[in-house]
Amino acid sequence: MKPKEIQELIDFIASSGLAEVNIETEQFKINVKKYPNTAVKAADIIMPALPQVAPQQVLPVAQAPAVTAPVAAEPKASAPAADSANLITIKSPMIGTFYRSSNPETPAFVNVGDVIEAGKAVCIIEAMKLFNEIESEISGKIVKILVENATPVEYDQPLFLVEPK
Repeated sequence: MKPKEIQELIDFIASSGLAEVNIETEQFKINVKKYPNTAVKAADIIMPALPQVAPQQVLPVAQAPAVTAPVAAEPKASAPAADSANLITIKSPMIGTFYRSSNPETPAFVNVGDVIEAGKAVCIIEAMKLFNEIESEISGKIVKILVENATPVEYDQPLFLVEPK
């Protein structure tokens, strides 16, 4: 990978909502992380009180207290109320920018209510100037589109909810 391509990747991550990118090929391995401008303070870490132990006393491992740090809750995608357990999610196979159509002048690949077959293109994800058509692996009806057009997506991010045939 050339230095210019690495810089483009870093610029893409900085301008997108992505927090981390891992790329590995036979020639190289690169891991780029974007850290938020906030720092965890000691007051933010929850530590249970440690038991008082005499110098000669040994605590069994089962009694050793665990140190826990606060974890931010992940946002949950809201699914339609009717039969949400039967819905299948089409997820992004890569990071990049999600597009509903191949260009602004053409209609979207799929809309809510459309019936799709396995192998049908449902969107495009652009990554580093490469436009990748994403095909459905299932047949069914599009119930919900979970991503806005021209927005960044991450690997394994839900894109569509499909009611299988």
